[in-house]
Amino acid sequence: MLKGINPLLRGELLKVLDEMGHGDQLLVVDRNYPSYAPGKPVIEVAIPSILEVAEAIFEVFPLDSFLKHPLEKMEVDQDPTKSNPVQDALLKQARAVHQPDLEYGVVPRMEVYERAKSVFAVVRTLETAPYCVFFLHKGIIPTPETSAPPGH
Repeated sequence: MLKGINPLLRGELLKVLDEMGHGDQLLVVDRNYPSYAPGKPVIEVAIPSILEVAEAIFEVFPLDSFLKHPLEKMEVDQDPTKSNPVQDALLKQARAVHQPDLEYGVVPRMEVYERAKSVFAVVRTLETAPYCVFFLHKGIIPTPETSAPPGH
């Protein structure tokens, strides 16, 4: 147990988050996603709520402020304007910790599987809600010498 670190961020998950660099992508998925198919490291988190896992990750994981959509979700029912309650709640969490005007990038379902081949790692939860597949693009930890691009 570490002081100041969410207890969900243990061992392998904490190590992966630390080893990722600027521009690397983390894929956070529900229990139905074929997590092992892309051939990337899979961290199993035996928590039924993807929101709990995302909240812990957002505490230590900087989203890339240089991208228009550093947080992306799987498209719902082949309609990029749709979302489900879990997707809405996860965006609200991300906005609270990162940019208040953050919006999702939407990735068509079949494209998700192809893009998953290039992620750094997959975090698999026990979430039961459908379409709970999220790409998180890692950013930098701001210092006085660094800043976000204009408009961010």
